[in-house]
Amino acid sequence: MQIEIIINDAVIIPPTDTIDSGIGALAEFTGLVRGEENDRPISALVYEAYQPMAETVMRRLLTELAAAHPCHSVRVQHRTGIIHVGEAAIHVAVHAKHRAPAFALLAAFMDRLKQDVPIWKIDTLPA
Repeated sequence: MQIEIIINDAVIIPPTDTIDSGIGALAEFTGLVRGEENDRPISALVYEAYQPMAETVMRRLLTELAAAHPCHSVRVQHRTGIIHVGEAAIHVAVHAKHRAPAFALLAAFMDRLKQDVPIWKIDTLPA
Protein backbone atom coordinates (compact mmCIF):
# COMPACT_ATOMS: atom_id res chain seq x y z
CA MET A 1 0.00 0.00 0.00
CA GLN A 2 1.25 3.46 -0.83
CA ILE A 3 1.31 5.81 2.16
CA GLU A 4 1.81 9.57 2.07
CA ILE A 5 1.91 11.56 5.32
CA ILE A 6 2.15 15.33 5.55
CA ILE A 7 2.34 17.12 8.90
CA ASN A 8 2.87 20.88 8.71
CA ASP A 9 1.22 24.27 9.23
CA ALA A 10 -0.01 24.67 5.64
CA VAL A 11 -3.71 25.06 4.93
CA ILE A 12 -5.17 21.71 3.87
CA ILE A 13 -6.44 21.63 0.31
CA PRO A 14 -7.52 18.09 -0.62
CA PRO A 15 -5.77 17.03 -3.83
CA THR A 16 -7.59 16.22 -7.03
CA ASP A 17 -5.43 13.26 -8.02
CA THR A 18 -5.89 11.16 -11.08
CA ILE A 19 -7.20 7.85 -9.81
CA ASP A 20 -5.87 4.50 -11.06
CA SER A 21 -8.41 2.55 -13.16
CA GLY A 22 -8.38 -0.32 -10.63
CA ILE A 23 -9.69 1.94 -7.86
CA GLY A 24 -13.41 1.63 -7.18
CA ALA A 25 -13.57 3.58 -3.91
CA LEU A 26 -12.28 6.84 -2.50
CA ALA A 27 -13.16 7.30 1.18
CA GLU A 28 -12.29 10.71 2.63
CA PHE A 29 -12.53 12.35 6.02
CA THR A 30 -11.92 15.99 6.81
CA GLY A 31 -11.83 17.02 10.46
CA LEU A 32 -12.85 20.66 10.94
CA VAL A 33 -12.33 22.95 13.92
CA ARG A 34 -15.69 23.59 15.58
CA GLY A 35 -16.62 26.93 17.09
CA GLU A 36 -16.86 25.44 20.56
CA GLU A 37 -14.55 23.49 22.85
CA ASN A 38 -15.67 22.21 26.27
CA ASP A 39 -18.95 24.13 25.90
CA ARG A 40 -17.10 27.46 25.37
CA PRO A 41 -16.92 29.45 22.15
CA ILE A 42 -13.49 29.50 20.52
CA SER A 43 -11.92 31.13 17.48
CA ALA A 44 -9.16 28.56 16.91
CA LEU A 45 -7.27 25.55 18.18
CA VAL A 46 -3.50 25.21 18.43
CA TYR A 47 -1.95 21.85 17.50
CA GLU A 48 1.59 20.66 18.13
CA ALA A 49 3.26 17.46 16.93
CA TYR A 50 6.41 15.51 17.49
CA GLN A 51 6.67 15.17 13.73
CA PRO A 52 9.20 12.34 13.19
CA MET A 53 7.50 10.10 15.71
CA ALA A 54 3.99 11.05 14.54
CA GLU A 55 4.87 10.06 10.97
CA THR A 56 6.43 6.79 12.12
CA VAL A 57 3.42 5.87 14.27
CA MET A 58 0.94 6.80 11.51
CA ARG A 59 2.83 4.70 8.97
CA ARG A 60 2.93 1.73 11.37
CA LEU A 61 -0.80 2.03 12.13
CA LEU A 62 -1.72 2.27 8.46
CA THR A 63 0.45 -0.73 7.58
CA GLU A 64 -1.11 -2.79 10.39
CA LEU A 65 -4.65 -1.79 9.39
CA ALA A 66 -3.98 -2.55 5.72
CA ALA A 67 -3.32 -6.19 6.64
CA ALA A 68 -6.99 -6.51 7.65
CA HIS A 69 -8.37 -3.93 5.19
CA PRO A 70 -6.37 -4.08 1.93
CA CYS A 71 -6.29 -0.71 0.19
CA HIS A 72 -4.29 0.78 -2.67
CA SER A 73 -3.14 4.01 -1.00
CA VAL A 74 -3.67 6.39 1.90
CA ARG A 75 -2.84 10.09 2.11
CA VAL A 76 -2.90 11.82 5.50
CA GLN A 77 -2.51 15.57 5.96
CA HIS A 78 -2.50 16.93 9.52
CA ARG A 79 -2.00 20.59 10.36
CA THR A 80 -0.06 22.03 13.23
CA GLY A 81 -0.07 25.56 14.62
CA ILE A 82 -3.13 27.81 14.81
CA ILE A 83 -6.16 26.40 13.01
CA HIS A 84 -9.20 28.68 12.92
CA VAL A 85 -12.84 27.67 13.24
CA GLY A 86 -14.10 26.14 10.01
CA GLU A 87 -10.62 25.18 8.78
CA ALA A 88 -9.46 21.59 8.36
CA ALA A 89 -7.15 20.12 10.99
CA ILE A 90 -6.88 16.76 9.19
CA HIS A 91 -7.71 15.22 5.84
CA VAL A 92 -7.42 11.51 5.10
CA ALA A 93 -8.01 9.96 1.67
CA VAL A 94 -8.13 6.19 1.21
CA HIS A 95 -8.15 4.58 -2.24
CA ALA A 96 -9.24 0.96 -2.56
CA LYS A 97 -10.70 -1.50 -5.01
CA HIS A 98 -13.96 -1.67 -3.02
CA ARG A 99 -15.71 0.61 -0.51
CA ALA A 100 -15.80 -1.79 2.48
CA PRO A 101 -12.03 -1.92 3.10
CA ALA A 102 -11.70 1.81 2.40
CA PHE A 103 -14.36 2.71 4.99
CA ALA A 104 -13.01 0.18 7.50
CA LEU A 105 -9.40 1.36 7.24
CA LEU A 106 -10.42 5.02 7.47
CA ALA A 107 -12.62 4.50 10.53
CA ALA A 108 -10.05 2.36 12.34
CA PHE A 109 -7.25 4.82 11.58
CA MET A 110 -9.21 7.79 12.92
CA ASP A 111 -10.05 5.84 16.10
CA ARG A 112 -6.38 5.03 16.69
CA LEU A 113 -5.00 8.44 15.64
CA LYS A 114 -6.02 10.34 18.78
CA GLN A 115 -5.04 7.44 21.00
CA ASP A 116 -1.59 6.62 19.60
CA VAL A 117 -0.13 9.47 17.54
CA PRO A 118 1.89 12.26 19.24
CA ILE A 119 -0.14 15.20 17.97
CA TRP A 120 -1.67 17.36 20.67
CA LYS A 121 -4.30 20.03 20.89
CA ILE A 122 -2.33 22.35 23.16
CA ASP A 123 -4.50 25.43 23.38
CA THR A 124 -7.74 27.10 22.39
CA LEU A 125 -8.12 30.72 21.41
CA PRO A 126 -11.27 32.36 22.81
CA ALA A 127 -13.90 33.69 20.45
